[in-house]
Amino acid sequence: MCGIVGYVGGERTLGVLMGGLKRLEYRGYDSAGVAVLDPDGALGVRKKSGKLQVLADELAAHPIRDGATGIGHTRWATHGGPTDRNAHPQLGDDGRLALIHNGIIENFAELKQELLDRGAVFTSDTDSEVAALLVGEQYRETGDLTEALRRVVGRLHGAFTLLVVHSDAPGVVVGARRNSPLVIGLGEGENFLGSDVAAFVEHTRRAAEIGQDQIVTITADAVVVTDFDGVVVPMKEFDIAWDASAAEKGGWSSFMAKEISEEPEAVAKTLMGRVVDGRVLLPELDALGEDVLAGIDRITIIACGTAAYAGLVGKYAIEKWTRVPVEVALSHEFRYSDPILDGRTLVVSISQSGETMDTLMAVKYAGEQGAKTLSICNTQGSTIPRESDGVVYTHAGPEVAVASTKAFVAQITALYLFGLHLATVRGTLDDAGLAAQLAELQAVPGKLATVLENGPEIRQLARWMTDTQSVLFLGRHVGYPIALEGALKLKELAYIHAEGFAAGELKHGPIALIEPGQVVFVIVPSPRDAGGLQKKVLSNIQEIKARGARVIAIVEAGDVSVLPFVDEAIRIPLAAPLFEPLLAVAPLHIFGMELAAAKGLDVDQPRNLAKSVTVE
Repeated sequence: MCGIVGYVGGERTLGVLMGGLKRLEYRGYDSAGVAVLDPDGALGVRKKSGKLQVLADELAAHPIRDGATGIGHTRWATHGGPTDRNAHPQLGDDGRLALIHNGIIENFAELKQELLDRGAVFTSDTDSEVAALLVGEQYRETGDLTEALRRVVGRLHGAFTLLVVHSDAPGVVVGARRNSPLVIGLGEGENFLGSDVAAFVEHTRRAAEIGQDQIVTITADAVVVTDFDGVVVPMKEFDIAWDASAAEKGGWSSFMAKEISEEPEAVAKTLMGRVVDGRVLLPELDALGEDVLAGIDRITIIACGTAAYAGLVGKYAIEKWTRVPVEVALSHEFRYSDPILDGRTLVVSISQSGETMDTLMAVKYAGEQGAKTLSICNTQGSTIPRESDGVVYTHAGPEVAVASTKAFVAQITALYLFGLHLATVRGTLDDAGLAAQLAELQAVPGKLATVLENGPEIRQLARWMTDTQSVLFLGRHVGYPIALEGALKLKELAYIHAEGFAAGELKHGPIALIEPGQVVFVIVPSPRDAGGLQKKVLSNIQEIKARGARVIAIVEAGDVSVLPFVDEAIRIPLAAPLFEPLLAVAPLHIFGMELAAAKGLDVDQPRNLAKSVTVE
């Protein structure tokens, strides 16, 4: 939620800000704005509700002078509706200071009343304007923008990233963060700030982290990071592992279409360098230590949305391979359930962005309770990996579309790698068993590429169903979380009723939803599954067909037993049961995208959603 860009350097600030905001559109927003200090120190501000193009049109109609210092923002409304007056930047110090804000200031009402009592005049309904006016007051006292911001952040409760500029301090942008993302871009004669590296990757691939409760001051030639008490802290630099072209459509109709096409590559890159001579190598886990992992007696996976469904898939594999009990909890419920945690508990968090606020707060809670923590993450320099004892990065590359696709299969892959590593540490898989599982895992990218060849067939199926108002999804074992994921994609993208069920639950209530014409996707287990689940699912299919359902089956190639009972069959290559989810999910991703596209909807930026949920 919210995109933030800051820049100091050459007199090309507007281009840097607008380009950065364009690459941050995926985060979700409903207004946008920029503030630029021109060469004479005058502060030019433009902000508009609506998409970034509305702001671009406003700048074309009412230009501001370019300069060497500025900040830009895309806002996802929290306090105050998505209007021009509530868009950022918000102003302070009689319009000489501009501030942008990501997050929520929980004690804004109390602070606002203080300001009103001192005669302040508010021009917006936002909590952010409180911070702008407070920093303006402190700047008038100190004449130092960094010190002014430092005095204010100590009074703010909640989660925030703040960036400020002042017309009396040309060539300076100051930022602060608490429980909200901010990263530094390091250039030559110019420096950047951004919600994530996409904001400035076009200009530099050198970046640095900003820790919790820290303030950063950038000029064209220097970057200084301090804590909220003013003590200088060292920066931790890293190289961005992808370039700007990776975040561009490259001729695809949408970012989502591009990212679905990259699912095989996302799995392959997550495996790259981590399977050597029949062993799993995860040096990122050295900080945890094999003795610690060997002593773990319980694992809790925490995540939200699609990431939680990846965790559910991982649960089946990790338990089977390691014989350690695994539970999956929604991050936003985890802290409030009073979970039982100790030093022998491993809490595994999953977050594509590494900034999901619910998950971040759950990770912090787990650490405070003495549990060990491991993150599965796709974004370098993000907060959750820094708060964890260990991290396995997924290397899926930037995922721009709001609805997650390639990150999902990469997360499952990372969980499988971790599970196999833990099984080796604990001695629960012998060499032959490990080699067999790794062979299956390494074959996934090629098989997944084959699944994507079904795209035209699925597209046609979606076009036939544009008037469909409800779709159900059924699965058993590892197919159950895939049913949940398929339903979520339709809700997110096509705005229709969709639900996923464990197929065994059908007779316990959901079968009441079946009426003639009801569309039901069924993830059919392999007939080679020793548990005999396929026969049970075939019985479910016959039950719903008898009541008039239209059945679309995701079925293993060569399995003809299901064909007499289904209306459509989408085939996936043969794979061991635990690895079928990585193949079965791709058709559901394609279907959700194509149905939304056929209805004329924006598949990259669904309504009301943001890519990264950075507020609780």
